[in-house]
Amino acid sequence: MDAREAALRRAHGHAVRWLASLHDRRVPARASVDEIVRALGDELPDAPSPPADVVDLLAAACEPGLTAFPGGRFYGFVVGGTEPAALAADWLVSAWDQNCVMRAASPACAAVEEVAGAWLLDLLGLPGTGAVGFTTGATMANFTCLAAGRDEVLRRAGWDVPRDGLTGGPGVRVIAGEDRHMAVDLALRYLGLGRPELVAADGQGRMDPAALRRALAAGGQRPTLVVLQAGDIHSGAFDPFPEAIGAAREADAWVHVDGAFGLWAAASPRYAHLTAGCADADSWATDAHKTLNVPYDCGLALVRDPSALRAAMGLRGDYLIQDEQGDPVDKVPELSRRGRAFTVWAALRSLGRSGVAGLVERLCGHAAAFAAGIAGTDGATVLNEVVFTQVCAGFGDDERTERVLARLLDDGTAWISGSTWRGRRVMRISVSNWSTTDEDVARALTAIRRAAAGA
Repeated sequence: MDAREAALRRAHGHAVRWLASLHDRRVPARASVDEIVRALGDELPDAPSPPADVVDLLAAACEPGLTAFPGGRFYGFVVGGTEPAALAADWLVSAWDQNCVMRAASPACAAVEEVAGAWLLDLLGLPGTGAVGFTTGATMANFTCLAAGRDEVLRRAGWDVPRDGLTGGPGVRVIAGEDRHMAVDLALRYLGLGRPELVAADGQGRMDPAALRRALAAGGQRPTLVVLQAGDIHSGAFDPFPEAIGAAREADAWVHVDGAFGLWAAASPRYAHLTAGCADADSWATDAHKTLNVPYDCGLALVRDPSALRAAMGLRGDYLIQDEQGDPVDKVPELSRRGRAFTVWAALRSLGRSGVAGLVERLCGHAAAFAAGIAGTDGATVLNEVVFTQVCAGFGDDERTERVLARLLDDGTAWISGSTWRGRRVMRISVSNWSTTDEDVARALTAIRRAAAGA
């Protein structure tokens, strides 16, 4: 057995043991950063080490500092797990070590992107002629789509961004709901567009179409981007797409939908009504790691007009072997990148259409179970309309809610984090993991009740 095979076998053993531990282990990490630094060693050795020994040291040092993100009892942020076929495919991606830049360099990468992209557009009810770019995550998917939109609305105004940049050109307005996700602001900052103009939203975070219409009318004929959202980070609510997109169309605005986790509602007949009218937008961003449950580093930028995406992201290089049909590099910001589409293809092929719908429906069902269980807990109130996978709850005043959260994390049965929503502290539950079971939800609810009783 050579050194590479020995290291891979050792890594496989550690990975299998880690995954097997998720059902029973505490969800929070047990070790601190400083403890892990000491275990890893803070000085670089002079001599080489056998690869298998390095793998053993890494696993032993880091395992106490790992949070059980992949398990069924992690409900913080919006963090999915990794569906089995996608996890196995990701191991192959690392072993294959392909650079997904050009069709000529790696036909397999280009082919998988083509097939997986077509499946995604179909599954999400989006125009089949659109383009799909595989980015690092939802933030860069938003960046990619908004770059295409920025350049296109300026092109309509007679300004060529690739040639002339932004300096001296017409100003671009960006309008978003007041409850948009902060990733939108970050993407706009990267694009040199600054903070968006905000319009009012209702108590669940849904944009007010009348307020959007008034804002558009007040801005004159400036090039405009309108950003909508599919899935509010606190309530899970969806913007009223038909009305909002209709207003934006009258103003000749580019419409982008930030659907990091909520866009997947379109894949379920039971929840597709939440995205009604969404397909009339110009671009959509989502994160395959969240609701679809593929490994990290897999955002999806979907754009109705492939030429707009290619104009914003494409490049030419004398040393590159580029194809007139277009290359993967024409749809994302990076040149060198791993084969993200392999994991998406594997997840979709493994689940099938009905399996993706079932996954979405299970996640939503668990969120509803959380809401019902918390509503029956003494002193607790569910604060949002639970329409998708997000639940926000309060336990009286802010101080008691903080005590409940602290006791819950100390308990270790589940990870549920806090947030501030509508001016008050809340317990925020996000159900995003394919492996969450009814038992996991019941165990978490029991832990919530214990924490509330002691607070």
